[in-house]
Amino acid sequence: MNRFLCTIMAASLAFGAYAQRTGGSTNSLVNADREFAESAAKHGLKSAFHANSANDAILFRPNPIKIKAYYATHPVEGKVSWEPSYAQVSRSGDWGYTTGAFTMDGEKTVYGQYLSVWKANGSKWELVLDLGTEHNKPLQKVTPVFKEPKDYFKPIFAGEKQMAAGREIIYTTEKTMGATLKSYGVAAIGGFLNPDVRVVFPGLEPVIGKDKAIAFYNGMVSKISFKTTLADKASGGDLAYTYGVATIDYRTDLRESFNYVFIYERQPDHNWNLIQQIYSPVGE
Repeated sequence: MNRFLCTIMAASLAFGAYAQRTGGSTNSLVNADREFAESAAKHGLKSAFHANSANDAILFRPNPIKIKAYYATHPVEGKVSWEPSYAQVSRSGDWGYTTGAFTMDGEKTVYGQYLSVWKANGSKWELVLDLGTEHNKPLQKVTPVFKEPKDYFKPIFAGEKQMAAGREIIYTTEKTMGATLKSYGVAAIGGFLNPDVRVVFPGLEPVIGKDKAIAFYNGMVSKISFKTTLADKASGGDLAYTYGVATIDYRTDLRESFNYVFIYERQPDHNWNLIQQIYSPVGE
């Protein structure tokens, strides 16, 4: 048997073993998110977050706080239901995100959108980051899009030095975007957006597509700046996320700050484009 064929067989066996443990697919992640929602409906949000989150997972209430620390000191929240409408998993099969609509029942019904980042830990997906923002009762019909990895790739010898270098690329990309917008105006954000970008902003249903996103920014925003708190890149080298604080000057001469989570996707030309953006007001 030649060396090439042996290599292909070994890669296939490695992927099969990996997929058996974690699913390695977007479908498995969507199922994990749906099971999370079912757990919240049956056992409450606090119990569901504890069962489905990594130990250092973060949510925004309204500012970033570790999930388990938050629920150790805060009362149980209202009944929340949600359904993923867009999801994607990295080529490495160990990192992905879900996003979609949520509804919270209470004295009044609250509607909104969420974005969750997940990582595989052994045999299960674990939530590592979750941000939601509110809007009016949705009117748009949503067609779910679940993007499966195009292939499988995970570096065999990727140490912390290589991982840190990968994260630095994402920090630099976001810093470059901020500098470009400062120099050339908010319209320049188009150079950093994927054609199918999805922008979620408080009070608005998702803005989907590059042209609509550019129109949104041009219509509302005079200036925008980003202060990145954390960046991380999937070991597959195709997806990354950041979170931090964005300061927006509106065209109405008002200024407001927002927590944000951005998802980036690497392009064939090796640039990183935004495919998901969600903003939520910063708390006092």
